[in-house]
Amino acid sequence: MTPNNKPKIMVGLSGGVDSSVAALLLQQQGYQVEGLFMKNWDEDDGTDACTAHQDWADAQAVCDRLDIPLHSANFAAEYWDHVFTTFLREYQAGKTPNPDILCNKFIKFKTFLDYSTQLGADAIATGHYARCITDQNGTQLYKGVDPDKDQSYFLYAVNRQALAKTYFPLGELHKTTVRQLAQQHGLITHNKKDSTGICFIGKRRFNDFLARYVTAQPGPIETDTGQVIGKHQGLMFHTLGQRQGLGIGGVKNTAQSPWYVIDKRLDCNVLVVAQNKQHPKLLSNRLTVGDIHWIAGNAPELPLHCHAKIRYRQTDQACYLQTSPSGLHVDFTEPQRAAAPGQSVVFYQGGCCLGGGIIEQYN
Repeated sequence: MTPNNKPKIMVGLSGGVDSSVAALLLQQQGYQVEGLFMKNWDEDDGTDACTAHQDWADAQAVCDRLDIPLHSANFAAEYWDHVFTTFLREYQAGKTPNPDILCNKFIKFKTFLDYSTQLGADAIATGHYARCITDQNGTQLYKGVDPDKDQSYFLYAVNRQALAKTYFPLGELHKTTVRQLAQQHGLITHNKKDSTGICFIGKRRFNDFLARYVTAQPGPIETDTGQVIGKHQGLMFHTLGQRQGLGIGGVKNTAQSPWYVIDKRLDCNVLVVAQNKQHPKLLSNRLTVGDIHWIAGNAPELPLHCHAKIRYRQTDQACYLQTSPSGLHVDFTEPQRAAAPGQSVVFYQGGCCLGGGIIEQYN
């Protein structure tokens, strides 16, 4: 503890505006704040797409401005073992995984937390737009108050013990306020664009990047009536509901309408498309979900009426949870579009995030 009995907090500084303001706010609240820059990907591919060097420089500039120390750590081996290998395996299986969720579970709220503890920190903080609230039932995860930036979806797999040692200073703020605070206090990151792309790898040409690690198997593109109209370069490059990047031009005797991926037939390596955004094969009323994680440590009393999201920034969808021999069933009041296996479904009661799991089947 610090002399004023407030915890010493290690802030995960990415070189972006959100983590910068997280450090600023904690310092203003009297905590002893230090920063840690995580390098989780070795830049050995000759590309300039990854901006780690600039991010480090920006993180250092923020620490200089706040007069706090900046540590650095390389977690590339842990990232490869716990995040990237799973990411590749799921893509090879024709699924659509979310590496950000794995990264939070294994790197930001496990490896980073453990390393920070070794450096003498009492707790960690990040720039996530989410909230932790502790009451008689323990630490609960809640949505951030900014509905456009709430990131609780990506945090459902973090265990309660880690959340109890985590601060989310931006949870009560809107993004516009965060940028204003950064500018008011002279932080170099105040107008820096938000990062995009794969967690810690950066914004790259995704198909080219993925092809470096997984052998693609080209195959036919067929319509829902069985007509071959093109060739795909690998099922792993496509997901349900996809419209862009199919490489399908004008097709004889068909309407001039967009094509959408409606199925991936792994057994025969066929990509199935249709000119119907609401094709029945894209709509699901029931999901079977596995790899469940409940933030409370155990399941709520089931069956349960609650809400869920099958993707980030989706509005809450009313659903009904019940167990079955095949796993957890999630029955939605309204059909869900393009619920791809490998994606996460996250459960909520009001603003409280209960947990979530991985979509295994849909119907």
